[in-house]
Amino acid sequence: MSGDQLHTLSIHAARKLLHSRELSAHELTEACLERVDQVELRLRALLTVCADSALAQADEADRELATGDAAPLTGIPFIAKDLLCTRGIRTTCGSRILEGFVPPYDATVIERLLRQHAIMLAKANMDEFAMGSSTEHSAYFPTHNPWNLDCVPGGSSGGSAAALAADEALFSLGSDTGGSIRQPAGFCGVVGLKPTYGRVSRYGLVAFASSLDQVGPFAKDVEDCALVMNAISGQCPHDSTSAPVAVPDFATFLTGDVRGLKIGVPREYFIEGMQPEVRRSVEEAIALLERMGASVHRDVSLPSTKYALAAYYIIAPSEASANLARYDGVKYGFARRLATTEESVNATRGEGFGQEVKRRIMLGTYALSSGYYDAYYLKAQKVRHLISEEFKRAFAEYDVLAMPTSPTVAFELGAKTNDPMQMYLSDVFTLPVNIAGIPALSLPCGFAGGLPVGLQLMADRFREDLLLKVGHAYEQATEWHLQRPSL
Repeated sequence: MSGDQLHTLSIHAARKLLHSRELSAHELTEACLERVDQVELRLRALLTVCADSALAQADEADRELATGDAAPLTGIPFIAKDLLCTRGIRTTCGSRILEGFVPPYDATVIERLLRQHAIMLAKANMDEFAMGSSTEHSAYFPTHNPWNLDCVPGGSSGGSAAALAADEALFSLGSDTGGSIRQPAGFCGVVGLKPTYGRVSRYGLVAFASSLDQVGPFAKDVEDCALVMNAISGQCPHDSTSAPVAVPDFATFLTGDVRGLKIGVPREYFIEGMQPEVRRSVEEAIALLERMGASVHRDVSLPSTKYALAAYYIIAPSEASANLARYDGVKYGFARRLATTEESVNATRGEGFGQEVKRRIMLGTYALSSGYYDAYYLKAQKVRHLISEEFKRAFAEYDVLAMPTSPTVAFELGAKTNDPMQMYLSDVFTLPVNIAGIPALSLPCGFAGGLPVGLQLMADRFREDLLLKVGHAYEQATEWHLQRPSL
């Protein structure tokens, strides 16, 4: 492969070249950095590029590769969403209030990747504090969709998805609180996995909604996704919510065979107002899985799904209002110094937080306030239990559920910024997963108007193996995941 094509490699293809010493980690890293230089002015996917440290890590990876006993991700360049703490490298969460914050430690997922001698190239743009569905709520600049620069890449992990779709790295990391990995993966035509809550450590992930947040990978195909999950999964002593559940080798489940698997298709995820081309692409993908030997059942119902959006926008802002109370200009980050402490805190938060973050803090504070807690937050938690129980019953009968990732393809920049409810509806098919704590995968299954369509697969808790098995089999029978935008 020529040097100007190296950035297009998948992890598994690059891994073979690196381990056979036909390619050096330094060459691969340089190729990705050159790609960043080529496209970043138009894409605006990255907040911080770590060229010097990345090249130093690449040289160390080459020394490790020379021993013949290197880890699977040794020498593989990646990009991390800018809410994962990185020691000595600024971590802004897309917010002015953390503009100058440089963490003294690495998030567990970053530490685990660096331990394998993977190479961190950059930190990706995002909606401020992960609150958004388009990456237009970044305090710095909006990110563009590489398939159409006039469109959004999705959010809140839009920078991570756009950067990978544009081949700026071989994989990237995002976080998913209500769809923030899967929705941008669908919009940008890459694979995105939201793991089971507790499968991947949240230590070093700057919190939005602690009972919903989960770190996960973006990858160019399902095999790459499995390799990254092998590296980042597992219990962490610093995170009490990480689960003491054994981590299998996810790559061993990629057999290409779905015969005997039962796939349910919930009717609540095929709603009025869906883009017809999205419905058609997803239905064709499900029909293909059926022809491949899966047993497809199209009469599944999850009736409480219609309450998920309302419940989410009480639970998530409530947790956000508590988590973001720590940003007061006293301990770290942006600060305004005025005559009194109260004036200083008010000015710091007023100037440091963007409009969407302020909106959600106020929603959450109201929902938790005296006299409203039972009417809103407690009721939302009861709905959460109903949704979780419905999923549990569904997975007692079906191995996987299949539906669209989003009701539409990517929309134009600016189209929904003045209508928060329309923006929130972009995540209507992804929110229930976070409420129930189950895993879900988005993978490309077609195009509508030249923009990618995402197929979403859901499985029971800690059954990422089933998602990867079905997703990989679908990929083997199609070529949607091989399509790349021409930037």
